[in-house]
Amino acid sequence: MTLAIDRDDPAIRAHAATYAAAMAAKRRQALIGAAILAVLIWLAALGSEVDPGKFIANAWRFPKYILETVPVLRWNSFGADMAEWFWGWKGWLKLLWQTILIAYTGTILGAVGGFLLCFVAAANLGRSGWLRFVTKRYLEFCRTVPEIVFALIFVIAFGLGPLPGVLAIAIHTTGAMGKLFSEVVENIDMKPVDGLTATGAGWWQVIRFAVVPQVLSNFASYTLLRFEINVRGASIMGFVGAGGIGQDLIEAIRKFYFTDVSAILLLIIAAVMLIDYGTERLRHSLISLEHGK
Repeated sequence: MTLAIDRDDPAIRAHAATYAAAMAAKRRQALIGAAILAVLIWLAALGSEVDPGKFIANAWRFPKYILETVPVLRWNSFGADMAEWFWGWKGWLKLLWQTILIAYTGTILGAVGGFLLCFVAAANLGRSGWLRFVTKRYLEFCRTVPEIVFALIFVIAFGLGPLPGVLAIAIHTTGAMGKLFSEVVENIDMKPVDGLTATGAGWWQVIRFAVVPQVLSNFASYTLLRFEINVRGASIMGFVGAGGIGQDLIEAIRKFYFTDVSAILLLIIAAVMLIDYGTERLRHSLISLEHGK
């Protein structure tokens, strides 16, 4: 059974006119927003001295470089061509494993640092206003300075090798995890905290028995996510001599070993994809445990 709509009904015409006016207003807002965005992009380009003409004239170089890194693979000599493409896979895998270890160690150290500082930085637990202020500023400093800058400083201080990369990732991870962890702590249920405080429990006892059980699964999930990010970050630490596969990658780029560049990049991408898949499964398991599913 269908209902006939009387389009000549004054009420229906009024609603249709209101709808048309609202849609026209949204279209005007969208057009105005797009025009403002275009003007802001143009002003930003002028301020940063970006030359659109130069960009357009040289845009072809990027796909050309990508195509040059792709090796010639023939069906009648596919095995030999692949062997030639990945000629250094043993050494690259060792450096890739070193990269993963740098990311892993830096993530663990950074997560521990963020864990220890997040309770002081949380507004609902920090008892000292000035201490919370100093802690939050310190965490901001740690996550604001790029990892590569920390790596450069530590390479000068400690020399070449994985140590500068580990320290750089650990400091940056401390700042990022401290912020995320403190936000999780600020959203906890305060009833267990109030109950333990009423019994005379100390601050660390309150954290241990009332706060940590509520936030531990989220902390673990964020740490796994950060590990994925740090594997990518550790891949370029070798650019400044801080260990890992980045040192071979930058050497291949500088010396125009095109096929080596693509081979190393494919190994990095494959490793990151496997790590992403594994940590994603772990995070989903933790979320399921948290919600009792």
